[in-house]
Amino acid sequence: MGLPEIRPEDDLPGMLAERARAQGMAPGDVLVVAHKAVSKAEGRLVALGSVRPGAAARALAARTGKDPALCELILSESRRIVRQRGGTVIVETHHGFVCANAGIDASNVAPGQVALLPRDPDASARRIQARLAGALGGRVGVVVTDTHGRAFRRGLVNVAIGVAGFVGLVDLRGGVDRGGRLLVASDQALADELAAAAGMLMAKAGGTPAVAVSGVSTRPSPGGAGALVRDPAADLFREPGGPAAPR
Repeated sequence: MGLPEIRPEDDLPGMLAERARAQGMAPGDVLVVAHKAVSKAEGRLVALGSVRPGAAARALAARTGKDPALCELILSESRRIVRQRGGTVIVETHHGFVCANAGIDASNVAPGQVALLPRDPDASARRIQARLAGALGGRVGVVVTDTHGRAFRRGLVNVAIGVAGFVGLVDLRGGVDRGGRLLVASDQALADELAAAAGMLMAKAGGTPAVAVSGVSTRPSPGGAGALVRDPAADLFREPGGPAAPR
């Protein structure tokens, strides 16, 4: 689903609703939207030249070789630094996502600017979902995505950072497999699967920030991406708590 260049205060939900109706999207479908379009519409753009880095940001810049202004934004968008090696900085954002550079991205924005993640991606997804449902006359799902790396796997994959209109994490425990064996530890990250599938059609230079997905069964729910984030207490690969992002 192509869109013109998004600018702050553009009515992105209305633009998506208009195109979804024109292109035959129907109730029960799911619209997957790249966060960059959402961030632009919500004014989450920062000129690096306007940022005044503090002492902690300058220290992080010295360790990583990154722009001190970017380091200031990374720290301000993070609860804590999870890992740092060379120029790689993995943080836990205020949303609870563990990702590189707090999801801050300089692609497809004006030179000298960066885009931050939406303040509340679930709320962003709900606003889009409400407009789509009104335009299409029935429930639809919405997924807002970001591109993340993964521990122990190479390559980047689109994941869900905002979910609305359906259950994004499907609990399959208590069911059985084809052999009749009881499922005891099976959760399906449906929203992440939809995000990853749509990501194949969202090339950085493609100008396609939204993809409609049809034919996938979803269960109605207010939604929310928080269900997809593992509780640190149950995470074997990072220490719960850990150092807070320095100020």
